[in-house]
Amino acid sequence: MSEEDEGLSRRGLLGLVGAGAAGLAVGASAGIAGGMAIARAEDAEDAGSDDDFFGAHQAGITTPVQDHMHFAAFDMMARTDRADLISLLQDWSYAASRMTRGLEVSATGAVGGSPEAPPDDTGEALGLGASGLTITFGFGPTLFDSDGVDRYGIGAQRPASLTKLPAFLGDDLDPESSGGELCIQACADDPQVAVHAIRNLSRIAFGRAKIRWSQMGFGRTSRTTSAQQTPRNLFGYKDGTANILADDREALAEHVWVAASDSPAWMAGGSYLVARKIAMLIETWDRVRLSEQDAIVGRDKGAGAPLSGGDEFTEPDLQAVDAAGAPVIPARSHVRLAHPDMNGGVRLLRRGYNFVDGNNDLGRLDAGLFFLSYQRSPEQFVTIQRALSTDAMNEYVRHVGSGLWAVPPGAAPGSYVGAGLFG
Repeated sequence: MSEEDEGLSRRGLLGLVGAGAAGLAVGASAGIAGGMAIARAEDAEDAGSDDDFFGAHQAGITTPVQDHMHFAAFDMMARTDRADLISLLQDWSYAASRMTRGLEVSATGAVGGSPEAPPDDTGEALGLGASGLTITFGFGPTLFDSDGVDRYGIGAQRPASLTKLPAFLGDDLDPESSGGELCIQACADDPQVAVHAIRNLSRIAFGRAKIRWSQMGFGRTSRTTSAQQTPRNLFGYKDGTANILADDREALAEHVWVAASDSPAWMAGGSYLVARKIAMLIETWDRVRLSEQDAIVGRDKGAGAPLSGGDEFTEPDLQAVDAAGAPVIPARSHVRLAHPDMNGGVRLLRRGYNFVDGNNDLGRLDAGLFFLSYQRSPEQFVTIQRALSTDAMNEYVRHVGSGLWAVPPGAAPGSYVGAGLFG
């Protein structure tokens, strides 16, 4: 492993200090010595909960869903090459491996460097600990092929299913809030820790990649462990009751993780991420009768139980009918249309968040659901989204942003996320 792999590359350090300080010396080595980083970690006081950045799978997928998220999509800069992309992924991985342990992005950090140079770390997360931070990276379709040009020599390695998602009924997508050649999902129990992660990874990318769009989220709308209570979305309903859980290894293998038998080989142990920014027409929904809200969702608002009876975790009885012979769970209800029995057994692992981005020009809340799902194949999402074309809930939501990314497996210690793509 090269010295450059052990810390931030020279390009990454110049990104930290910014263009105005590009002429400052960054040390005799091409990066920060790995030994300094290790010593800093050993000397650090308890930094709070942390998730190991290295492993078979990237953290932030089956990890217990944190309370806050900052998501950012990036595009590579013009005239960058394969070496730039590799060094960026190395630098991002190095910094992420530190921040997820509650450390600063480099050994000198926010206050340990020269007072005559901008600090390596922005410093707003000092003292906050790891706060359960996970950082997850993904690669978009246009990273492999942009207008027919294979800029980074990886076109032949593009997964066949990694293409722009098809148009769905009711889409009102903003191209400025969709797509992206790279993405980073930063989740934490403290919003400032998540923002710090995206802010510093963006600085490190200076000259190589820039943010295309981003989204902050709060109040998780799914659970990934049985110990977590089912949260509620901004319509007031429990969301993610039937989500795939981290201890359901059989379901994860079938529905979430790319298998070694799948293609391409570098994606084995990875997954595919779909992000959808879904605007909720809050004021319109708030005028709907409770009984009608229940019928639209297919669940009882208070208990979260399916309208066919039982408690929150009772399996919906899609065959149950009332005295008049009508389905107890209405034909156009969200629960019925999204159920695996109605979609050939297809399931997704969801990690969505609520968002409120102030108000729009009509004085209404600019709010909704930032939907995130992980699946073994993008076709799983496409199948369910098409099934929802007749969903009664469509009257109250608009899909305004969208993206699809290949999420590679986790990095091995001493390596970086996506290394298998360049093998």
